[in-house]
Parts: sequence; structure tokens; C-alpha cells
Amino acid sequence: MEKVIVIGSGFAGLSTAAFLAKAGYKVKILEKNTTTGGRARVFKAKGYTFDMGPSWYWMPEIFENFFNEFNHCTDDFYKLIQLDPGFKIVFRNKDMDIPSNWDEICQVFDNHEKNGSDKLKLFMKDAEEKYNIGLEFLYNSPGLSITELFRKNIIKNINKLEILTTYRQHIKKYFTNSYLINILEFPVLFLGTAANNTPALYSLMAYSGIKQGTFYPIGGFNEVIKAMEKICQKHGVEIATNQEVQKINITNNKVTSVTTINKIIKTDLLIGTADYAHIEEKLLEKKYRNYSDSSWKSKKFSPSALIFYLGVNKKIEKLDHHTLFFDEDIQKHTEEIYENPRWPSKPLFYTCCPSKSDPNVAPDGKENLFILIPIAAGLEDSETIREGYFNRIIRRLETYCEQNIKENIEYKKSYCINDFKEDYNAYKGNAYGLANTLLQTANLKPKIINKKIKNMYYSGQLTVPGPGVPPSIISGQLVAEHIIRNKKKH
Repeated sequence: MEKVIVIGSGFAGLSTAAFLAKAGYKVKILEKNTTTGGRARVFKAKGYTFDMGPSWYWMPEIFENFFNEFNHCTDDFYKLIQLDPGFKIVFRNKDMDIPSNWDEICQVFDNHEKNGSDKLKLFMKDAEEKYNIGLEFLYNSPGLSITELFRKNIIKNINKLEILTTYRQHIKKYFTNSYLINILEFPVLFLGTAANNTPALYSLMAYSGIKQGTFYPIGGFNEVIKAMEKICQKHGVEIATNQEVQKINITNNKVTSVTTINKIIKTDLLIGTADYAHIEEKLLEKKYRNYSDSSWKSKKFSPSALIFYLGVNKKIEKLDHHTLFFDEDIQKHTEEIYENPRWPSKPLFYTCCPSKSDPNVAPDGKENLFILIPIAAGLEDSETIREGYFNRIIRRLETYCEQNIKENIEYKKSYCINDFKEDYNAYKGNAYGLANTLLQTANLKPKIINKKIKNMYYSGQLTVPGPGVPPSIISGQLVAEHIIRNKKKH
């Protein structure tokens, strides 16, 4: 039985391990932190349970597909609810709820633009087609051959995919109202890159978040990690925490073992699902790397984030489960993330208040509050900067909610660029991986195979299919399937 080491226990690592173990490999996951989950770790303090990272449960069929592969469904592990409203956006002069009911969403669009619902239906029909084509492509494209781009379904629909059209241009073919444009742009602004640099293909994100709806697993997002762990363990995967890999040992262009903080572990195959750039630059000799330092420096990264985890000893009435504050200049903040990286002058921010939907995550009568400000990766990070932004944001939040909040905070923890570097070895402290630009899409993403080492592979948000939880789950499957198909070549 071939031995496999997987570096990292996030969504990609658990997915990779599960598929390989199911195929008969003896798999061991090495995790540097004390708990599993990568960016989807969880921590508890003063009766609160905080998800540390992902909070938007979109593309539900990808989660379902994963568990179906192991003769399970999501219901076997966690209860999924659809949020209503899915989310709220706060603008300067108004609030807009995005309901779970499609007819009500259409009414919102009619209220803001003539024939808004008719335009939305056309937009979503097109987005659904992109979604279905895109999903099929993601599951069948490890990014190793140009022929992947010439499948019949891709060639047939090449015009429909609008590869050379930006997402902003695509939206403006349908809508002129700035509120509606911002609603449709938000999925890529917070999770990828600027809408004017994102291919129109990514309207598929708006389809999932608005038409399919926004969901939540009771107990928190880490429930998905726990469920994937159970799948892994059922198939014999060993998971070792507190085992940071410090070196990958190579003999005759093959990985023979890895050196952790306290041992050397032999292996027949190695899959790195931790930060790709870190693995290349810190764990491999230069001659074995796929990409140079200058190559990584030239890539465009998605945002990092300044996050505050707050336990508030009273209820906050005006917040929903997901509330997005677009009450400042959206274009300016976008430029300060992507075009002229610096700390934002008047930041947009997002609040997640899961205690609105889930009594398990906060004590009775209290709120679990997560505040996130998207920022450029690679900025200077200090406690002084964090606290300055906290005071600014909490004042805006109190003004909007018409309640005192700061004096009722009984637990507070901040998390930013330095923490992403420390906990996840994240390049420049990135939170979401590579930006979804045209030149960083599909086969143009970093490769899942090491071109110089016969038995080393990569999966996760810095390779195909890209950033986000569902793509990371697919990434693990793609790598595992490639290894299984090419077993005799190891």
C-alpha cells in the first residue's frame, strides 16, 4: 500500500486525503496548527463559538457532491438552513435585503429599475448557463493540458462564456441602477478581484448567491470540516496536528520523506495543500520549485482581511446574519485594495452575526459578531493600526444600529495579515488566494504537479480551480483523481 503525506488539513487537504484513502492509499495529514480546518478553524471563548474564516455557504451542490462520493449526504452530518434574507446591504441612503424567495428578489429589482425583474431573469438565465458550464469544467479540468479548453461543451458555448468581457461590462448590459450593480458585483469584490478585471464568467457567483440562495450549517462552518474529517477517518486517514513540515527531502527527483518539527516521516507521495508559495520558497530547494520568487511577486492576489471576533452581551437589533456595509465610496476602496494597495481611507466592511440564526454560537441574550474589512495583501500590520480601524468601524456600526455596542463587548480578538502569515504561512498574508483575473484563470493558475519532482503535487486555493471553499473541495478531488489515473507513473 502506497504511503501518502498531505500537508495541511483545510478543505483541499481533507478532500485530497478522503479521495486517496478511498482508492486504497495509506494517507497521513500533517497539520501545523493545534486544530484542523485551515482557515475554517474554530475557537471558543467565554461561551462563544467563533468560525475563524469562511461564513458564506454557496454552491451547495458541490458540498453535496463531495459527500455523495462517499455514499453520504450533508444531512448525515449537519443541518443546513437557508437564510432569509440571504444578506442585507447597507448603502448611504438605504438598506436592501436580498430575500430567499425568488419572486421577492424580482420585486426588489423592479423597485429600483424599470423592468428590473425582467432584466434580472435574463441575467440569471445567462448566469445559470455559465454556472452549469463552469461547474462541469471545474470538475474535469486539472489545468495540465491546453486540450481541456477545447472540450465540445466549451467550444460550443465560447461566445456565451464571454471570456474577454469583464464582469462589470456584463452587468451594465442589463442594469443602470447603481444599487443593483453593486449587489451583483459584491460576490467578486469581497471574494476575488475588482469587477472591471474579472471575466464575465464569474456571474456564476451571483447566480449561486442570489438565485440559489445563501445557506448556513447549524453549529457553524466548522461543522463541514468535522464532517469531512469523519469521512477521512472512516477510510483510515491519520491526522496529526502540531506537525509543521520544515523540509521536503528529495532523492533522485522523488520525495522520500518530510522533516517536521520533531521527526522525519517517509512517504511515497506528497501533496502540498498548504500555501503553495510557502511550500515552494521555504520547503524546497530552489532547483525543485515550479515558480521563482519573482513569479510569485508578479501575481495578483485576492484581498487579505482585518477581522474582529466579538462577544457582545446584548442583542443587536438591526444586524442580519450577513450585513454588508457599502455606505462609503465602493470604487475608492476597490482601488485601495487592487490598484494602489494601502490601508483604506473609508473602508467598506462586512458583519456576520450567526447568533441571529443559531443559538449554539453565543450564550442566551448575547450576540456572536464577526467584522471583516477587506484589505490589500502585503500591507504593514500593527496593533495600533488594528485598533484605529476598530474604533472607526464600531462607531459606524453603533450609528447604524442606533445602539451602544462597544461598552457591551465582553470578548474581543483581532486577526490580520501577520496572523495569516503566522498561522497559514500565507504569502503576503493573503486570505483568499489568487485574484480571479483572466490571466490567472483555469490553465493559467499554478500547476497541480511539481514539474521537477515525480511524486509531488499541489491542491488548494492557489491552484485550480481557485479561491473559495467549493473550489478548494474540488481541487482536492482533481489532484486525487489525477494521482489515481497515473498510479503506474509514480
